[in-house]
Amino acid sequence: MASYFRWAPTWLGLGIIFAILLGITLLILIFLRQRIHIAIAILKEVSKAVSSNPSVPLLPILPFFLEMIVIVLVLLVAFSLSTISDPVGAKVINGSDPVMNLSLEDKAKKGIQDIIRLIPCNPLENSLAGEFCRFIYYGNRKYTIYLQMFNLFMFFWLINFLESLTQMALAGVFAEYYFTRFDRKPQLRCSSIRSLFRSIFYHSGSLAFGSFLIALLQWLRSVLEYLHIKLKKANNPIAAFFLKCFSCCFWLLEKCLRFINRNAFIMIAIYGQNFCSASGSALSLLSRNLVRLVVVDKVTDFILFIGKLVIVGSVGGMAYIYLEGILIGLRPNLHYTFAPLCIIILCSYLVASLFSSVFETGVETTFLCFLEDLERNDGSAEKPYFMSTNLLQILGKYNRKPNGSHDKN
Repeated sequence: MASYFRWAPTWLGLGIIFAILLGITLLILIFLRQRIHIAIAILKEVSKAVSSNPSVPLLPILPFFLEMIVIVLVLLVAFSLSTISDPVGAKVINGSDPVMNLSLEDKAKKGIQDIIRLIPCNPLENSLAGEFCRFIYYGNRKYTIYLQMFNLFMFFWLINFLESLTQMALAGVFAEYYFTRFDRKPQLRCSSIRSLFRSIFYHSGSLAFGSFLIALLQWLRSVLEYLHIKLKKANNPIAAFFLKCFSCCFWLLEKCLRFINRNAFIMIAIYGQNFCSASGSALSLLSRNLVRLVVVDKVTDFILFIGKLVIVGSVGGMAYIYLEGILIGLRPNLHYTFAPLCIIILCSYLVASLFSSVFETGVETTFLCFLEDLERNDGSAEKPYFMSTNLLQILGKYNRKPNGSHDKN
């Protein structure tokens, strides 16, 4: 392999490939420069919305703790269900024990199930004269699997409901900020609390329905994965292959449905529509602005990814410097620094992900509000634009005053 890198044509080929990629990137940047400017302006608007309402990053904390409670309760229910069983025994009549009378060879041939079938009985029932029921083991768990499956479905449903509640509450905050005139924006200090209660009391049905669809797909994928494991043990590769294909299809369907749900919840937060109407409105609006959607989405993903790397890297680096005692006089009394370092990095990643999810929801909401603003308003005195001055300048638009003059503020 090293000999190829000492060969001049290898470097020539790599240079040509990278030059072509650079040229394609430059062409994309040139042709999409206005849309990239729009994406950056939307990111700035989200930053202003977060800074004007400092409680917004704290909004996902309550659903996060509720999710932890749901996880604990589901685990407790699962452990309780695993203990459900009935005592199984075999009758002993006139001192004749069908189990004890069998030789070891017969027991090995028959197996425990065949032994029980000799004279099955319930050890908890009253014994009659001359006979009693000898306890063998706890069994008969044929209904437990269905209860566990229902418990798993409720876990998916509740977790998705809480995640959807967070998304809609955040969408309500950013939508209210966007459609509020500049002179009234300082009055939005408590908008996060209002949005949370509005989502709970007025849109719980839409949240439950959207999260139910996601939970159903996740549950079906889990069942298919369980069957796939069983079939692998049964050495049936054809059926396992088809189950894997179905699982991939459900995974893709879940991704599409999550995208629809997120945008539907944003439209519900803006207009208060039902779930189906909001889904149709959001998809119709985004389908008319596909290029803008892709550019804004990719620019946002890149910036948030860099932000996560910076936060996790800086926190991890400072923790490493402190734990390893690189700074004089600051070395803690630890015998093993790897575990606390991993915990610190994990916590920093969770905090960064929590904030980036807030920012991502803000970008999606502001982008949909921006598209609605463009389609419903024309800058006249009757229908003025709600977008910021920066976005107006990028698009070359303005709000006209009643006297016909232009208002660029």
